Amino acid sequence: MPIKTLPEHCTADPEFISTTHEIAETMMRGFNKHYRIFRSFSARAKEAFEAQDWQYIQRLVADRIQIYDQRVAETIIELRENFAEVIPNEETWRFAKTAYIALLVDHHQPELAETFFNSVSTKLLDKAYYRNQFIFVKPAAATEYIDSDRGTFKSFYPQSSQLHCCFSQAIDFFDWQVPFAHKESDVNKINDALLNHLGNNYLLNELNLHVQVLQSPFFRNKCAYIMGQIINGHARHPFAIAIMHNAEGQLIVDAVLFDPQHISVLFSFARAYFLVSMDVPSGYVNFLLQLMPMRNKADMYAMLGLHKQSKNIFWRDFLQHLHYSEDQFILAPGIKGLVMTVFTLPSFPFVFKVIKDKFGPNKNFDQAYVRDKYLLVKKHDRVGRMADTLEYSNVAIPRHRCSEEMIEELRQLAPSQLEETDEFIIVKHCYVERRLKPLNLYLLDATDTEKERVIIDYGNALKELASANIFPGDMLFKNFGLTRFGRVIFYDYDEIEYMTDCQFREIPPAPYPELEMSGEVWYPVNKNDVFPEEFGTFLLGDPVVRKTFMQHHRDLLTAEFWQSKKERIMLGQMDDFYPYPEEVRFTNNDDGKTKYHGQLED
Repeated sequence: MPIKTLPEHCTADPEFISTTHEIAETMMRGFNKHYRIFRSFSARAKEAFEAQDWQYIQRLVADRIQIYDQRVAETIIELRENFAEVIPNEETWRFAKTAYIALLVDHHQPELAETFFNSVSTKLLDKAYYRNQFIFVKPAAATEYIDSDRGTFKSFYPQSSQLHCCFSQAIDFFDWQVPFAHKESDVNKINDALLNHLGNNYLLNELNLHVQVLQSPFFRNKCAYIMGQIINGHARHPFAIAIMHNAEGQLIVDAVLFDPQHISVLFSFARAYFLVSMDVPSGYVNFLLQLMPMRNKADMYAMLGLHKQSKNIFWRDFLQHLHYSEDQFILAPGIKGLVMTVFTLPSFPFVFKVIKDKFGPNKNFDQAYVRDKYLLVKKHDRVGRMADTLEYSNVAIPRHRCSEEMIEELRQLAPSQLEETDEFIIVKHCYVERRLKPLNLYLLDATDTEKERVIIDYGNALKELASANIFPGDMLFKNFGLTRFGRVIFYDYDEIEYMTDCQFREIPPAPYPELEMSGEVWYPVNKNDVFPEEFGTFLLGDPVVRKTFMQHHRDLLTAEFWQSKKERIMLGQMDDFYPYPEEVRFTNNDDGKTKYHGQLED
């Protein structure tokens, strides 16, 4: 709504000042309610893990996605009901922001509260007022030294240079309600793995030698992780202890990760968010960044389930990049999609995807349908094979940074999503994803050896997605991409379906040969019918690709493979997804579960 400037005397009106304080307090109550609910989801994860209620853990992750928007909507309704007369006034927001800053003193989540203020106010403010006086463009509260009463982490000190007792105490610290099958043996394996990682000549003998672990376990799928680090003088050695259940329902340590790259994979953009109970999230983020300096704050907040904060930080980083770069946005290379128009800034490793107004042939759905598919992916376990997205509204890009080709394509294909001013190109809705090398483009120039490697991983990706109840729908190579480490990731979601919603069928024999040769369909086809034997027609034209695929993944062309996966899911049987190499597992055996394919993801 348009903003009106109040008369000068209003700035000193005590009643007006009191009103703006009430507005600030209303917004803070809304945020505090949100974070209480957020933490309640994480608190329930431990009980669900101990009870082996895997479906409930998945529901917690999925349901938590939308609680933020629900609290924002509630707060907006309350503000409009109680402060309708002053909401349109410019001075209201200037004073409300000042009053809100005062409420951030001694707050344990000030950065999240600032983002909540922005989420509420920008839905009430005109776009022209998205600037520092009225919203938190830059953070107003420092988070470096905030801590909870319990502390962000717990320290364990050894009696000698042996850390065995520290690891034992760290495991006991979390008060598991389910016994360990062989805890002492697990602790010995952790200690042995540490010594093997550090090397025989490494000395754990500094005076400050100790172990630090974060106060809450990290829950995801069927696994709990203890995140920590070993301090030895000036050296820091990060670790993650993976805890699972054995067949008898007892707890076991499945693996310990000491390699920073292996730990980083746990926090990949292609994996599901963690459930973690945090009083001071900034403390957790700062601690995790010590373990994984290759990550950034936006990544960390996202993986902790704090998506809005991740978006906020990402956008600040993006604006800073714009300030220090000069290149123009261009259309992304590759085959143009039928549903999305995609552009990118070459110097920035992300793409911006805008839903078209009209789709290509055989795309019988609307923009709302596409949005629902992207939300499905966000709520689902991505098992290291689907790219996460950041969703934005009213993205203003300096006009001089946009190529004419990009602007013209938006005008032609997505006019409803485009607003133009003299200074800016404003995209009303878009998704932001990591920029990946399209698999189809990679295959064009790949050697035979490279083709073999990525086709094997492509098949592995399809099988892992199927185990997670995801059928990609459109399996063409153009819908998959490669990370910088060569891992195959799916990123085109408009035709994605749950496996349980699909009917996998074999093509019945034709009643007579002439009908089969005619190209006419001689059998009924329902909406969700899938005929896997047809996949090869579209995928296997290249001889090397065909040979590799048939050697390693021939089963993907059979209805039997897909139907058996579907039946397993419908029976409530969930595969284990190990986001770490098989060789680091303590229970290293061929248990028929979904394996980890490849070590690095992004």
